[in-house]
Amino acid sequence: MKTDVIESNNKPLTMVDLMAMVREILAESSARVEANLAESSARFEREYQKLVDAQAETNKQIAETDKIVKQNAKQLGGMGNSNGDFAQEFFFNALYNTKTLFGQVFDEVISDKKRKIKKTGVEIQYDVMLLNCVSACIVEVKYKADTDDVKKLFTKIEKLFRENFPEHADKKLYLAMASMSFSTQVIKACKENGIAIIRPLGDTIEIYDDHLKVF
Repeated sequence: MKTDVIESNNKPLTMVDLMAMVREILAESSARVEANLAESSARFEREYQKLVDAQAETNKQIAETDKIVKQNAKQLGGMGNSNGDFAQEFFFNALYNTKTLFGQVFDEVISDKKRKIKKTGVEIQYDVMLLNCVSACIVEVKYKADTDDVKKLFTKIEKLFRENFPEHADKKLYLAMASMSFSTQVIKACKENGIAIIRPLGDTIEIYDDHLKVF
């Protein structure tokens, strides 16, 4: 019986051969890792740059929006001051020409009267004051009055009047709110606190004082 002998070129692996193979495998693995790291790093740099660019654009938009808001606020503030000046002039002229309130004739009509509070030195301004020998009337003027204005009128201005104006301390004191516009809440607050309501009526004014209180 004939036996075929298969010859092999494989040689027994020595330790040197094994180490060489390991080094080759590690080199290939290291190359792949480095390639993956390089790709990941490049991808990260691209994404990071996108974020930086997006943030820069956002900051630019925020800066532009802030600029617009400040410009609008400045314009609105100017409009508010203009409206306040208009209301002040309108009501002062109307009261000066009328001089008759609550069935009384007032000899003096004074605008923007200022006095310092004796205890604190803080200056307080009275928009319009009407005076005669027996009575005084303080008129708070607003373009659009709110309930805080009413509260200020009877809690601050009224309480400090006689202290700041001792020459009028013995006079009857009346309070009035003059405004180009009144909400129902402001009208209610004025009535509840005995404060006269003065509103524009064409080129002149109309006065509601059925609920008027003497302070």
